[in-house]
Amino acid sequence: MKSATPAVPPARPSNVAPRSSARASVVVPVAAAKKPSRKRVKGSVINIAVMTLAAGLVATMAIPAYAFNPQSAESAQFKTSAIDGMKKAQPQSVQVSQTVAQAAVTRDAASATTEAALANQRAEAERQKVAVQFAAYSRAYSGPSVSDFLANPPYPNFSLGQVFNVAKQYIGTPYVFGGATPAGFDCSGYVMFVYAQFGISLPHSVSGEAARGKTISIADAVPGDLIVMPGHIGFYAGNGNIMDAPDSGREISIRPIWTSDYYVVRLGI
Repeated sequence: MKSATPAVPPARPSNVAPRSSARASVVVPVAAAKKPSRKRVKGSVINIAVMTLAAGLVATMAIPAYAFNPQSAESAQFKTSAIDGMKKAQPQSVQVSQTVAQAAVTRDAASATTEAALANQRAEAERQKVAVQFAAYSRAYSGPSVSDFLANPPYPNFSLGQVFNVAKQYIGTPYVFGGATPAGFDCSGYVMFVYAQFGISLPHSVSGEAARGKTISIADAVPGDLIVMPGHIGFYAGNGNIMDAPDSGREISIRPIWTSDYYVVRLGI
């Protein structure tokens, strides 16, 4: 009986990859791996070029701003400004200088003239006007004064008719405030100057002259009696008329009595 000889494995071809000792693996013949064909390589290149072109178009459409502004998105034009950041971060407050605030609201002080001040201004204007008139009046007359007549009356025999006739001589004499001569009369100065020629002394005031006479009824009044009104006096001229020195800018004249607020005073009785 022959001894068993170990079986010798057949020789492994040189082009067959060795098996792994760990686990069985598929043996790929080296001769089977072929180089890629030219058509496949050319197709891959075309695919890559198309994909690159498409990506460029998408990027251009997605970010159109870059087509007009080539600056980086990180530039100052696209960043949040410092002022915007402060607005979003917290409420802002402004401190204004007190001097500036006061200057902004300062106005020129305006004051209104009171009625009393206006009245004083008018009175002062009238006083100055009267002073000018009185100066001219004083220079214009050089005849006898009231005191001269009282010392030597030209009409010692008193009668109301004669009083009226003397008073008529001064029609046309201008009104001058404070005047008591034929250069110019005010209402009471006129009465005083006429009655002085009959030796009757009267004060230079309406109330004072009215107090020197006796009040009589209007029905009994005759020319030469005195018509007394609030702040005014004149000679009764008959038929409801008065002869008086009216006011500034006017002259002695005879005119109708314009009011019922008057009474009659008679002197010499």
